Amino acid sequence: MKKKLSYRDQLIELAQIYDVKEIKEYVKRRKNLTTGQLELILKKNKIVIPKDFKTNFFKENFTKPLSKVSRQIDNFKDDSSRKASKFSRQVTYFKEDSSRNFARFFLNLWKSMGNAGLGFLNVLPKAGKTIYDFVGSSLTNLFHGIYDKQIKSKAGHVVVAFFVITGVVTIVVSGVTMFNNLDKSEEKQVVLKEEKIKKPEVKVKKEVKKPEVKVKKPKAKIKKKEKVAELILPDLNLKTQTVLSLFEDVEYDLNTVRYKKTVKPIYFTQFPKDLDEIQSVQLKKETFIKIVLPLIVAENEKILDDRLKLKNVISKRITTDQEKQWLRQKFLEYKVKKSNIEELKMRMDIIPASIALAQAAKESGWGTSRFALEGNAIFGQWTWNGQGIEPLLKDKSKNHKILRFPILRASVKAYKNNLNTHKGYAKFREKRKNLRDKNKKINGLDLAKTLGNYAQAGSEYIKILAQIIVQNRLMDFEPVRLEHSVQRQELNL
Repeated sequence: MKKKLSYRDQLIELAQIYDVKEIKEYVKRRKNLTTGQLELILKKNKIVIPKDFKTNFFKENFTKPLSKVSRQIDNFKDDSSRKASKFSRQVTYFKEDSSRNFARFFLNLWKSMGNAGLGFLNVLPKAGKTIYDFVGSSLTNLFHGIYDKQIKSKAGHVVVAFFVITGVVTIVVSGVTMFNNLDKSEEKQVVLKEEKIKKPEVKVKKEVKKPEVKVKKPKAKIKKKEKVAELILPDLNLKTQTVLSLFEDVEYDLNTVRYKKTVKPIYFTQFPKDLDEIQSVQLKKETFIKIVLPLIVAENEKILDDRLKLKNVISKRITTDQEKQWLRQKFLEYKVKKSNIEELKMRMDIIPASIALAQAAKESGWGTSRFALEGNAIFGQWTWNGQGIEPLLKDKSKNHKILRFPILRASVKAYKNNLNTHKGYAKFREKRKNLRDKNKKINGLDLAKTLGNYAQAGSEYIKILAQIIVQNRLMDFEPVRLEHSVQRQELNL
């Protein structure tokens, strides 16, 4: 087997073939020429060095094997993380199923005990009647025997026994009657409880239609806010199939929302943990929009209410103590210094639904990111005070975390407060004010061009937002409001 020559030996062999005297003389004198010197002499003699000679020995024997091993390690890590996440999901589902099975077992046990108790109470009247008939017949026979045999000496004792037994029977009968009444009341309570158990997760308030508010140009009037029928979904670790069934039951459809420009006030506190398991990309996106859209619209309507109240307060010559307190609170909320009314007007305004939905989709991976599932962090806001989720991949020089929230609506509120107060989005607020001053609609695509500071990608981030808005027709949701809510006019202050 021929021994594999090194790159230097191959160059010397090439010199022997082409009879390069200069190299031969160096070899005879046993002078060690470097690889570079050998290449230079060969090139000087116009000898072409084959490409396969230029393979670096270190690269072939060290770099490539190490890179291959590193790739195998990365693949192993990826597989391990996938398996770990899959196992954690399985453990979570097992816990949920186990807790439901335990709850169902104890509920069935309680029902069985209740049915047994009710059966026992139903037996008591029959047993009382049997005892009553037996005692009555026994006493009748006894009195017949007394009179027949003329046992007069024991008549007094028999009379006393008769009254004692009569009293006992009376007590038993009254007790049976009382238990029957209790039985009926318990049946009513059981029926009511069964009706409530059908949908334990939601409590729906009665709908009250609100009259439309007409805003006159010279003076803004505020009407008292009436209650709106809201459906608030508690923290139940709902699965995606349950959420989809709920949307179907309440006839929540995005095409209807686009046409009617109204959305049902359904407020989820968290995303379904298995949202990423939906195979259809379109269905996953629609489910995400259905969950987030009512939260965004609700916060925007709160801001419009505040704008209307602000216009009413500043139009007055004399303000009440409550109105002054409200103003001070808004100055703090919007971080306005020196009680600057003009600055408050600029900051107290809505965020277009198209921008909010696009940024939520981008930052949360359409509701499937670890930050969204573990901490309800839809918009990926940073924090440095330790109250957040540690990113798995980040520079060692950075010590930030992703801000955690108790419910989804808190994340939406914090996001809107961030865009309305942070100095990095001053251009966003200025452009929004210019649109207001020109009586133009707040357009999400136009305002998205000012959000380059939101992410490190800058202009590339703006292109991605615009692409999400256009591809998913998010502009259709900008005029959407909550069902049965007051018709609000976007005021120019």
